[in-house]
Amino acid sequence: MNKNIKKWIIKLAYITFAIALLSACVNMFLAPHSIAAGGLTGLAIILEAWLGVGRSIVIYIGNAMVLVLTFFFLGREVFYNTVIGAMMLPFFISIMPRIMLISDTMLSTIIGSAVFGIAVSILYRNNASSGGTAVPPLILQKHFKIPPSVGLFITDGIVVLLCLLVFDLDAFFYAILSIFITSAAMSYIENGANKKKMVYIISQFHQDITRDIMHDIGRGVTVIPAVGAFDNQQKPMLMVTMNTKDYQQLLTIVDKHDKEAFMITDTVSDVHGQGFTYESGSI
Repeated sequence: MNKNIKKWIIKLAYITFAIALLSACVNMFLAPHSIAAGGLTGLAIILEAWLGVGRSIVIYIGNAMVLVLTFFFLGREVFYNTVIGAMMLPFFISIMPRIMLISDTMLSTIIGSAVFGIAVSILYRNNASSGGTAVPPLILQKHFKIPPSVGLFITDGIVVLLCLLVFDLDAFFYAILSIFITSAAMSYIENGANKKKMVYIISQFHQDITRDIMHDIGRGVTVIPAVGAFDNQQKPMLMVTMNTKDYQQLLTIVDKHDKEAFMITDTVSDVHGQGFTYESGSI
């Protein structure tokens, strides 16, 4: 099979899966409790309750207008991917069972919103969207460097205000809670899931520690010349970046060679380069 075709099929599978998740969240978790948590789907829930217009019809019309913006502001690749999602979403919304899986409104809001955020993040990672208000965050990210989670929070906030016209105050606050949960889930997927440890080590046994890090953990070590202000003596400082799961092993290595070693550990949200974003030898 052609490599490009295989890549496109995999991307289509991800998009389809994400759209199915979004539809399930709307029909089974949010809409049954009148939670219009922003987005075109939230607007569809509001208009269906207010004017009796079907959810899928509202989404079809809204997506048609959004696709025009996508073509001009995000380019053809995102446009074609958005066309797929924009057509799939109302279809899945129309065929997905409309049932209340969880009777407790709070629990349904938490679960539905978290899964909703995960689904939107999957779409964004594949340069796609479900159309609707998922597109403006992509435009804000591309042209104004605003994170998608923040952009989605802004656009969804406008839709949620409309809840006050149709639903009660409880539904309004549940919708706000839903936006916070969705935004937090997206933020975690975008940044939190890829956290690494960056460690600085100062020890007189730096050579032994370096050897064991490279051999046992398989990570490269950068040696940085450092000068102590108290004694004005130059001491080598080690810098190593690793996966969180390897951090405990690092502590064991350092403790084995020097129980008095000075260490500074920081958590970083993203690391690019050899050994992290692509497989290779030690960095």
